[in-house]
Amino acid sequence: MPDWSVIALRSLGAVVMLFVLTRILGKKQISQLTFFEYVVGITLGELAGFISTDIEAHYFLGVTALLVWFLSALLVEMVTLKSRSFRNWMEGKSRILIQKGKVLEDNLKKERLSGDELLEELRKKNVFQVAEVEFAVMEPSGDINVLLKKENQPLTPKHLGITVAPESEPQTVIMDGIILDEPLSTLGFSRGWLLTELEKAGVAVENVFLGQADQYGELFIDTFDDMIKVPKPQTKQLLLATLKKCQADLELYALSTSNGESKRIYADGAMQLTRNVEHLTPLLQR
Repeated sequence: MPDWSVIALRSLGAVVMLFVLTRILGKKQISQLTFFEYVVGITLGELAGFISTDIEAHYFLGVTALLVWFLSALLVEMVTLKSRSFRNWMEGKSRILIQKGKVLEDNLKKERLSGDELLEELRKKNVFQVAEVEFAVMEPSGDINVLLKKENQPLTPKHLGITVAPESEPQTVIMDGIILDEPLSTLGFSRGWLLTELEKAGVAVENVFLGQADQYGELFIDTFDDMIKVPKPQTKQLLLATLKKCQADLELYALSTSNGESKRIYADGAMQLTRNVEHLTPLLQR
């Protein structure tokens, strides 16, 4: 067999093995690595390259070395999940760099971090003054997480006493002009509903690059032709306006009728609808 075909077969086998082993080791191998995972990742890559190109060496010896490193990494990962002390030894522990607004210089030295590097990391978190920081900690991954002082934290609806609707994940229902039935059924909608919404917007399915819908029935559309102007979804705004109009109509009927029983029914309906509008407003004004 020619050398090039041997190398091709070896390389194909190495690619398959490396992919399978990396998948088993999990997503941490492609995210923030610990020291040991970093060494294992480099070594597995080196071994895969070795068994792919060194045709004079026995192929299965290289495979054995690859499996030994893989099993070692898998064993260490399983032990770190079970033992906190072993995990701290292998991955390191978090270290506080700023506490109650005070920089801890001794901890900076232990992490071999200069003041300039600390300021650089703070700027990455959109913090330009150390005085704004209540607490900062360096994680085992090397990332620095920052907690701002209470007065420097951004306002939230909770701070203002505003009730907001729960957030849910929007579903992509159209991709490259093709309707995706599974996300539609996840939201509880049908193709008929989707086609009706597209007809309201004046857009054909084949002209849609991306379509996303939320649980409230609002459809966002991005077309292939960026010159096409697609109206913004107004389903919730229209529903809220309709409810307010109905409530106002009931109040008007209650005032205009001379029949006592009808006046009471209209007034009760208007009051009930007012309460419903108050409850639904946070959901419909998002």
